[in-house]
Amino acid sequence: MSARPRRRKLGDDEEVHPDERWMASYMDMVTVLMCMFIVLYAMSTVDQSKFKQLANSLATGFGTVASENVDAAEGVIVPPDLVKADGAGFTDTETNVETDLDLARDEVAKLVKIRDEMRENLRRNGVEDLVQFKIDERGLTVGLVGSETFFRPDRADLSAKATVVLDSIAPALATAHRNVSIEGHADKHGRTINFPTDWELSSGRATQVLRRLVEHGGVPPGEVGAVGYGAARPAATGDALEDMAQNRRVDVVVLSTLPDKARKLIPGVVAQP
Repeated sequence: MSARPRRRKLGDDEEVHPDERWMASYMDMVTVLMCMFIVLYAMSTVDQSKFKQLANSLATGFGTVASENVDAAEGVIVPPDLVKADGAGFTDTETNVETDLDLARDEVAKLVKIRDEMRENLRRNGVEDLVQFKIDERGLTVGLVGSETFFRPDRADLSAKATVVLDSIAPALATAHRNVSIEGHADKHGRTINFPTDWELSSGRATQVLRRLVEHGGVPPGEVGAVGYGAARPAATGDALEDMAQNRRVDVVVLSTLPDKARKLIPGVVAQP
C-alpha cells in the first residue's frame, strides 16, 4: 500500500499561489465599472413630473405660458410688469436701451427745470430776448449772442445788459451743482486793438463771464471753467453782419453727466412732442 503524500506547510520554502497579485488590480477595475454603470443608470432615469414642473415654471417666468399648476413660492418668477406681451425684454441689449432712455428723459427734465428757472428770472428783469437756449447731448447751452449786446467792440469788459443777464441766470447755476463750461467765440478778424489774436479776445470775454458768475452770482468756483475757441468754431460761415454777430458769442454750457450712450439719446427725447 502506497504512502499518502505529505501536505506542505506554510513554512516550507515554496510559496502557495505565488501569482495572486493580479487579483487586486482586477477587483479595482470591477469596482470602477460597477460605479460607472450605476451613474449611467441614474442619469438615464428622469423624474417626468419634476421635469415637467421645471419646464412649466421657466415658461411661466418668461411670460410665454399661462399655467395654474406652478407654485410661485418655489423659484424666481419674473414680475409681470417686466415682461412684454410677446415675451421679449430679457436681452441685455433691450434692457440697456430702456435704461439709457430713462436716464435721458430724466436728464432732459432736469435741464428743462434749470432752463425754466433762468427764463423766469430773465423775464422778470426784462432781458429774456437777449439769451438763446438749446438742449442737446452736451447739456443745456445758454447763448449770449452778439458782442455789441454784452461787450464793447474789441473789448472783454461786460456791458450793463450783460451783468443783468448773468445775474439772472446765476441762481439756477449756483443751485444746480453741475459742471459749467464758459466758452468764448469770436468772428475771424485776427489782430485787434486790445488783443493780438482772436484767441485772447474770446478767452478774455469767457473769463469775464466766469468771474461775474462766481464773484457775484455765487456759482461754486470748482464747478465752472472758461475756455476760448477764437474763430475756430463759427456758428455761421457767411460774411454778412448778422453772421459775424452770431460768431461773436459766449456760451454758458451746463454739462450733462450721463454716459455717452445715454447722452446721445437726449436730442431724440427733446424732439418728442
